[in-house]
Amino acid sequence: QVQLEESGGGLVQAGGSLRLSCSASGSIFKINTMAWYRQAPGMQRELVARVTLSGGTDYADSVKGRFTISRDNAKNAVYLQMNSLKPEDTAVYYCNQIIQPLQLWMDALDAWGQGTLVTVSS
Repeated sequence: QVQLEESGGGLVQAGGSLRLSCSASGSIFKINTMAWYRQAPGMQRELVARVTLSGGTDYADSVKGRFTISRDNAKNAVYLQMNSLKPEDTAVYYCNQIIQPLQLWMDALDAWGQGTLVTVSS
């Protein structure tokens, strides 16, 4: 019914940059909050950044000033620009979108991408 497709992960040296993208497709009426989470090996999944429908944002303290989240409502897409990457940013990054389907009688869907691996070498 709804699918999220992520792209943009990879291997980068410390201090480098990457941009993650995530697009939703399917029966979508509107998308409320869009967010990026990450999960490092042996760690719990944590919120990295999120952006509301009105454009409000918040970030994990560990990425403030280095990462920027943005969204394109026309494309049902969310982006994460990651600058000044550090080895501790190494993780699988997951896109999350709270999606109201075209079938308005249905509850909003908590949709997740498949994850994209970001590896930062020292």
